[in-house]
Order: sequence, then structure tokens, then C-alpha cells
Amino acid sequence: MIPIAAPDVGEVEMDAVRDVIESGQLADGPEVRRFEDAFADICGTEYAVATTNGTTALHATFEALGVGEGDAVITTPFSFVASANAVRLAGAEPVFADVEPETLTIDPRSVAGILAERDDVVAVLPVHLYGMPAEMDRLQALADAHDVALVEDAAQAHGARYQGEVVGSIGDAGCFSFYPTKNATSAEGGMVTTDDPDLAERVRRFCDHGRVTGYEHAEVGHNFRLTSVCAAIGRAQLDRLPSFNLARRGNAAYLNDRLADTAVETPTERPGVRPVYHQYTIRTDDREALASHLEARGVDSAVYYPTPIHQQPAYEGCDADAPVAERAADRVLSLPIHPGLSVAEIREIARAVETFDPGVDTAAPEPEVMDS
Repeated sequence: MIPIAAPDVGEVEMDAVRDVIESGQLADGPEVRRFEDAFADICGTEYAVATTNGTTALHATFEALGVGEGDAVITTPFSFVASANAVRLAGAEPVFADVEPETLTIDPRSVAGILAERDDVVAVLPVHLYGMPAEMDRLQALADAHDVALVEDAAQAHGARYQGEVVGSIGDAGCFSFYPTKNATSAEGGMVTTDDPDLAERVRRFCDHGRVTGYEHAEVGHNFRLTSVCAAIGRAQLDRLPSFNLARRGNAAYLNDRLADTAVETPTERPGVRPVYHQYTIRTDDREALASHLEARGVDSAVYYPTPIHQQPAYEGCDADAPVAERAADRVLSLPIHPGLSVAEIREIARAVETFDPGVDTAAPEPEVMDS
């Protein structure tokens, strides 16, 4: 089976972990600072603060921005649930805008409509879904006009660029995940990037029990500190990130070309935008049958995401006008795109889709559903 994801962790990462273990500094320490500095350099930001995962990166950012009870944050319903959960964990209300039909990222027109109707919005949280940057120029203009924060959920977009700028450096803050399936991994981990020294300090303090120094704690915080072991893996991965992303983009270009004349819809790459294809997501009205056909050909696939967040049981009673997101949830199917694919495997993925006949593959089980 050609897997949907295959984390590439090898001798370099093992050597880095061995060095940390031998140093005896296993928890937060110099290796974490080195990881932060390296990631800030990649994003082109002044600061980067490591956290335990992408969710805590978002949560800590909202806490540092002072987002809380009585506040609303506009975000997308078509994302992993962590995007909205972080808003709620900070005590605020997520308000869902619809997504653009071409990219499935948050629609600035929908955001503008919500901003015009509500006076309790304090932040906008676009998600760079599948490694595709959201329309940041228009979202930044809206955030500036309404004096609200703009926080990038870049969990799936390490190294992606929008109009020449690296995502995570455009808004007030960027939040990343280093989960094993991401474009770069630290086993588990997260990062907050920003050019604001006060925001960076507040994030760091919240992630360390509100610690100012020693045993002086200025506020209530969490223990969201990353370990040095994870940081060592992550820093080794950052050296390989450019080649990882190049391979993903090459695989995507090949599939775009091969699938152009098939019945499926391939991803849209807008001018001036350089996605990094955390996922290669097609759309089809015959998803279950196609997934079954792919499985029979030895090709894995997955659905990201089968249920919009506002339709999740945890968000019962949360209204949203999001027909595009709801339609997308019924039609998306992700194919293997990771850099570990061989030439033969990427060709077989294309052949498997090309040979699909909906008239034959009519009875099929539900495709595998994966977290991100």
C-alpha cells in the first residue's frame, strides 16, 4: 500500500536526539532556543516561541493577545477542530466564515460580512489549509480596518509563501504544528512566530506557568514547554524542509498534469502563491467509490475533513452560513503527496485515478478518515 503519509526521520535526527540525551538537558533548554532561532530565520520573523503542539501554540497566542470571555474570533469551519478549540480554550467564541470555492481557505468576503454585523470580534484566524496560503492581503486589510488581530494558523504550511512573504510572518502571529505527518516534524511540537517582542514574551510566559523569573509567577499559565528531545528532531528536520517541500511541489505538479483531463478537480494554485502541499486534495462526487478503487490498486487515501467544525457534536448549536465548506466536506479526498514517494509510486497514484470508472466502482466502503 502506498501510504497517505510517511514521516522521514533518520540517522541525522537520531544523532541529534542522542546528543541531547548525552547532554542531560532533556527538558526546555538551549536546544529549544536553537530550534526557535532556526525557525524564526525560515519564517523571516524576529521571534519564535516553541510549544508542545500546534493547538497549544494557538491557545497561548490567544491568551497572550488578551482574547477571552465575551470576545469572538472569526475562523473557518473547514479545518481540523483544533483551530476552533483553541479559541474556546481561551474563553472566546469561534464564529465561522465560509471558504473560497477555489482554494477552500477562508473567504474574505464572508469575513467582511461578519465584521460588518458584529462588534465583539477581536481576531481573525485564517487557516493555510493543505499548505495553501489564505488570501492574506485582503484579510490583513480587513483586520486593519476593524482594528482586530490577524493570527495565521499555519500548522500545515511550513515554508509556504504568499506574494513573496513566508506564512507566519504576515499577521500579528503565526502558529505551526510539528505533528509527525507535517512537512517537518519534531515528533510533537508547535511554534508561535511574531515580530512583536511583547507578544513573544507573553506567549513564552504563558507557556511557562506565567513565570517571570525563578519562582516568581506574574499570572496563571500552563506548562506548554517543548522538550529538548523534540527540539533536536525538529531542528534536524528544518535543514531538510526545503528539499521536502520541493519534492511535494514536484509531486503535485506531476499529478496536476496527469489528472487534468480526468473527472476529478485538482488543487488551484493562484499566481503569487507558493503552497507546500501538506496534502494533495482532489474533489469528486464519487469519493467513496474512488477511495475503494484506489485501495484495490494499493493506494491509500484519506478525508480531511469529513465534517465541518460547526456540525461537530462539540459545537452543537453553533450556527454558520457555510455552504461551500459543507459541500467541500462531502467531496474532498487526499492522495499521497509526501516526499518519500518514489517515481514509480507517484506514477501509480496517477494511473489509479485515471483508470477509475464510477460506473463500475459503485458499491464502496467509507474511505479512511484521518486527523491532521
